[in-house]
Amino acid sequence: MSSITTDQGIVHYEVYGRGKPVILLHGWLGSWGLWQETMSFLGRYYRTYALDFWGFGESGKKRETYAVQDFVSLVDQFMEQLGIVKAPLVGHSMGGTVSLSVAIRYPERVSKVVVVGSPMVGSSLAPLLKIAGYRPSAFFLFNMMGPFRAWMKHYYSRVICSDPRFPEMMDRDLSRTTLESFLLSIASLRRTDLRPLLDQIKVPAMGIYGDLDKVVHPKQWQPMQKGIPHAYIERFPAAGHFPMLEEPQNFSERLKSFLDRDEPSLTPRTSTSLSPTPSVTL
Repeated sequence: MSSITTDQGIVHYEVYGRGKPVILLHGWLGSWGLWQETMSFLGRYYRTYALDFWGFGESGKKRETYAVQDFVSLVDQFMEQLGIVKAPLVGHSMGGTVSLSVAIRYPERVSKVVVVGSPMVGSSLAPLLKIAGYRPSAFFLFNMMGPFRAWMKHYYSRVICSDPRFPEMMDRDLSRTTLESFLLSIASLRRTDLRPLLDQIKVPAMGIYGDLDKVVHPKQWQPMQKGIPHAYIERFPAAGHFPMLEEPQNFSERLKSFLDRDEPSLTPRTSTSLSPTPSVTL
């Protein structure tokens, strides 16, 4: 377990492997643990870093704001303290929104950007997530945390992610959030609209989307490709919001293939994954 101290709180992170750095960013209610299998694979070729945003996982939770732009600042501070001048950013869901925002605000920091099931516009979030971004509903859900966590475990295991380990992972991460991080992060994401800014992304970009996504509209790859015409799009017809858990080997191989390209073509491409592979237990 590693951490750095910033002027806005402690940031926990994990690191694995050797080589050029790659930074992995989790989504709402998540933590670095989402990336364990991805790190196990990529760590054979890259030095992989996975951090917890403020308010989530093992990072500090004594803040007044947990907005997308706060996490953008966190990534910049993280890279500065660890001496990482430039690196690819790989973000899941809200973490992908943060990754794109870092590439826009700090273009000198980002060599490539990959988003996984990420919203380009907050209105593409599932209704439950949008409702959670309003204080009365967030307050109610958080104060009913026991029943809410039980319902979420059932809902996520049946509808959101087919990986049998996921409900316990999600329940653990949810138990580490606070009302403010729960509310303010999703409220900020709901208000976000990256579409007018996407043409500022000049680095190689890739979007990975599961066609069965029930958390973010599965066709959010379309505004991404419209705004970033050179973006690669990888679609997983049999996966939902968590292709890195549902098809870990296939996901990791496609991600590595993109990261390995020294000079990726700026010709747009859309492909689909047709052959899910079995999970690898760590």
